[in-house]
Amino acid sequence: MKALKFLIADDSPRNLKLLRAGLEAEGHKVVEAANGAEALAALDRESLDAVISDILKPSMDGFRLCHEVRRSDKNYRDIPLILYTATYDSPADRALANTVGADRYILKPAPAALLVSAVEDILAKSAARPKTPPGVDDTYVLERYNAALVHKLESRNDELHASLAKLQTAHEHIVELNRLLETRVSQRTEALDAANKELEAFSFSVSHDLRAPLSRIGGFVQMLKDSAGAQLNTANREMLSQIASATTQMSRLIDALLEFARTSRTEMHFVEVDLDVLIDKVIADLSVDLAGREVEWRRSALPKIRGDAILLYQVLVNLLSNAIKYTRTRDQSVIEIGTREGRNNEAVIFVRDNGVGFDLRYAGKLFGVFQRMHREDEFEGTGIGLANAQRILTRHGGSIWAEAAVDRGATFYFSLPHS
Repeated sequence: MKALKFLIADDSPRNLKLLRAGLEAEGHKVVEAANGAEALAALDRESLDAVISDILKPSMDGFRLCHEVRRSDKNYRDIPLILYTATYDSPADRALANTVGADRYILKPAPAALLVSAVEDILAKSAARPKTPPGVDDTYVLERYNAALVHKLESRNDELHASLAKLQTAHEHIVELNRLLETRVSQRTEALDAANKELEAFSFSVSHDLRAPLSRIGGFVQMLKDSAGAQLNTANREMLSQIASATTQMSRLIDALLEFARTSRTEMHFVEVDLDVLIDKVIADLSVDLAGREVEWRRSALPKIRGDAILLYQVLVNLLSNAIKYTRTRDQSVIEIGTREGRNNEAVIFVRDNGVGFDLRYAGKLFGVFQRMHREDEFEGTGIGLANAQRILTRHGGSIWAEAAVDRGATFYFSLPHS
């Protein structure tokens, strides 16, 4: 098979690249042109064996290129010419291609071998093929050309109307979905308001209905101790002490639960918060827990963020008081407060300690209400502090997580948006 030199006229760099690769893989050479005008210049400049032209191109399309080649008095006027298109495939298009002198009309995509075979067939029959007459009826060609363009415009207009109809249908569907969404949001808002009212009623019930019997139990225990203390043996006095202790613990749980409920209803006031200043206040307020303790504080500068200072104070109180509590078994407690890199527009703060730590397999329980990692007789607490911290940070658009290992300390991270 003789190696051929093709001229490819196409305004798509991707199509040029694909067709060039296919033809060169068959052992042929390729010259490129982005439009009809460039193709004519290439024909004037080089000796070529065949032209493969897309139809839809700027400056001069494929039909016009064929017409100009065939009406030319140059030596390339009888060169094999293939129109290669993906959009022009109507009978009018094919008729126009025949009128302007195209040898073949091939639809994209087609393998390079098919195009080469078509050119070889044209060349083989070139002796029997009638030469293009020197005078082509331009008026007739123009009529066919206009007819083909009108047909294409009508087709595109029909496609446009169909697309607009689909867009209108989609728009109406979106409007309906938005209406349904607004209805659901309204329903959910009403349900949330109802739930908040129920929560407020529950809080009132807890604060009054449960506190009253606890107060009576505590009072009767004390009265029994005062009136019959001398008559009670050691075991009886121990049982009364346990009842009094359980009453006190229940009262603390009720207070913590009420605080947790209030957190979700408290109105937030966003201001610029200097976390370093807030840490100083928290450490000062926890001084009673530090009495007699040797604690090494390792601190790095913290950023300023926008948030509710009162609520963020509660977060830091929970994290630092936990660090102080769970390091009290150490001869020297080490508590580190610092920052690490976060995502864009996000500050990540950490509190790390060298305390007893916990099994990270149960980390999912950390932020649940009344969830504890240690027994009450080991470390006191209500199991609500971290749940409260998570709720506060979520309301700020942040999050909280932890890393730990048994007897190797724990690190709590929390993120807050800068704005």
